Amino acid sequence: MILQRWVFLLMMLLLVAAITGAAANPDVKDGCQEKCGDVSVPYPFGILEPGCAMNDNFFLNCSSTDDGHQELWFGENMPARNISLLNGTVTVEIDTSFNCYDKSGQKSQFSDQSITLGSGPFTFSDSRNIFTAVGCDTLAMVTNENVTFGAACLSLCTVNGTMSKNNSCSGSGCCHTSIPEGLKSLHITIDTMDNHTGVFEFNPCGFAFLADIDSLDMSDWQLSRTPKPKATSNVVIEWVAETETCEKAQANASSYACGINTNCSYSDNGKGYRCSCNAGFVGNPYLKDGCQDIDECKDPEKYPCQGKCRNTIGDYECKCSLGMRGDGKIGCQGFAITTIIAGKCPSHFSSIPVVAIACFDCFQSYIFSTQRTKKLSCYWILIHPLFLPLDA
Repeated sequence: MILQRWVFLLMMLLLVAAITGAAANPDVKDGCQEKCGDVSVPYPFGILEPGCAMNDNFFLNCSSTDDGHQELWFGENMPARNISLLNGTVTVEIDTSFNCYDKSGQKSQFSDQSITLGSGPFTFSDSRNIFTAVGCDTLAMVTNENVTFGAACLSLCTVNGTMSKNNSCSGSGCCHTSIPEGLKSLHITIDTMDNHTGVFEFNPCGFAFLADIDSLDMSDWQLSRTPKPKATSNVVIEWVAETETCEKAQANASSYACGINTNCSYSDNGKGYRCSCNAGFVGNPYLKDGCQDIDECKDPEKYPCQGKCRNTIGDYECKCSLGMRGDGKIGCQGFAITTIIAGKCPSHFSSIPVVAIACFDCFQSYIFSTQRTKKLSCYWILIHPLFLPLDA
């Protein structure tokens, strides 16, 4: 009866441990929600409670739609689709700008876009995004809020066609232009040269948008396209922990954003610092204890070891097997000595390809001996790949 109680208690403890382990998430603060819909929200970002975010800049709105689905919002009207700690990015959806004309050249539909990221730690990525215009009579322009930057691209064509994923967008039906580093606001407008009167039959509308280069897909984009409800493009926004230098941030421990076992580095656009785990550690570098030691011995494909592996803090050791030499992480040379336990001594050794036989009991040992005794257990020591036969 007592044994049954102990077994039951042990099972309950294991169950509680499994539930606790499953609920724990190293990317969010304790007690904070991990996801909004299908989007993970790692710290320094947070939702629902302001205390779940590092500060107000990283506190996002998670609301429910009419169908009960949760939607994560960046700013007032940009759905967030991905947050990357490693790259320091947020991918959002932004509405597409367009203008359309009727057969007589009168404007029938239009939509311009103005987006401001504010003075916080966010900028539009100049390396990940490209400004794009599509149409046969389309002049697209993009400026910033202070009108200290401006760019435009002109897209023309005289015959119908369909865009393709590999279209170079060199100006025939499609054009590209880059945006500058550190841009915090966008104002996108579209104009035409002839109100689409010469191309109306196959191209009544022009479009303009900023888009993530990696996700931009022009496949099957027909020039006859008209605006679709909720037409959007994916846009990459870069973020930093703080808009100051690592040296200045590290001097104030109370506000420094990086946890232990971390490294402070600068963003690609040089507008502030980010945090990353030191080599040999993994986790969320923005949490105090977020970066945990990697047990390299559990992942031999990523951390090779041709000998005996031993985990250390931030690294691992790999010693070559007995009889071999070299760096076990790179490769070992020589012949490995392997001990095989065979149980009781056999009655003869004439057919066993061994180099040495060691027989042991509690009180004595006979190394390199072929003596047979009922009281001893035997161990064959094989040197691979060399096998030497023994005579009877």
